[in-house]
Amino acid sequence: MVGGRLDDGARAPEAPDTGDIRADLRHAYERGRQDERARRRRHPIFMTVTFICAIVGLVSLVLAGVNGSFARGGEVMDSGLAIAANRAGPVARQAADNARQKVGGAASPSSPAGTANGAG
Repeated sequence: MVGGRLDDGARAPEAPDTGDIRADLRHAYERGRQDERARRRRHPIFMTVTFICAIVGLVSLVLAGVNGSFARGGEVMDSGLAIAANRAGPVARQAADNARQKVGGAASPSSPAGTANGAG
């Protein structure tokens, strides 16, 4: 009979130790987390590119909202990139020239200073 009284000779089953149950649940939880983490491996470069694209998209939405349209927002972004390219171009060329001179000087230490490869 379900829900009835126990006979005088029958004893109630002992409750399992809650510490054991918690340990088993914790172990199963951790195993599930490890399985899910292994299933969803993410490449760090792919995630970096994804975040950069999201930031660029957010910036373009903000510029479109501030300037009233996507066309004007795009113009602002293009002009900003052009200014940055114009400022960075000479600096990059100068750095490349400096590196070339250092490499050229290191390649031929017997040549006089100021001449490339001993030609003068």
